[in-house]
Amino acid sequence: MNLVLMGLPGAGKGTQAEKMVAKYNIPHISTGDMFRAAIKDGTELGLKAKSFMDQGALVPDEVTIGIVRERLSKPDCEKGFLLDGFPRTVAQAEALENMLSELGKKIDYVINIDVDSSILLERLTGRRICKECGATYHLEFNPPAKDGVCDRCGGELYQRADDNAETVQNRLEVNIQQTKPLLNFYEDRGSLRNINGQQDINVVFAVIEDLLRSLHE
Repeated sequence: MNLVLMGLPGAGKGTQAEKMVAKYNIPHISTGDMFRAAIKDGTELGLKAKSFMDQGALVPDEVTIGIVRERLSKPDCEKGFLLDGFPRTVAQAEALENMLSELGKKIDYVINIDVDSSILLERLTGRRICKECGATYHLEFNPPAKDGVCDRCGGELYQRADDNAETVQNRLEVNIQQTKPLLNFYEDRGSLRNINGQQDINVVFAVIEDLLRSLHE
């Protein structure tokens, strides 16, 4: 199964990705991981990507797509893969389609974890992180036993500057604008599946399992 996973910040994409990788034994491929691996391996494209990243510049599409091609050509992707964080634009989606066609593959489903932005705002602004060990809590969904104190190490909990309401709202609006053309692209292709991410984590995963079962029937 060849899958693309999408969802706005706070939609629970990371949690579902973990569950999917564990159940279906396919590699979870995020752009960041791919870049880091290519740089570590010292590949020509990895070094090119590093030169842009060192300058704080965006890595151009042709370099990103080359690194994706290298990654998807590896043996562990033969039985499928889960792409996360790529593609980000319609141009990248078209390039991915052409590349997969050359490799004799195609995207089976684009799974979009869909959550209302007002709920995402609540989820993201409630996050608290331990200054000492980095453990993550949520004031509503996963609160510490003692307010402001880490259960694990007793460290002080803080709210990241980019987790305040105004910053989160702006981040969500930018993400919505950026992902809309991509969702439309995959909807036109008939591969988009929107999953209600406002349900319990396990219910969301059960819906994904039902969807993926159809690939094996």
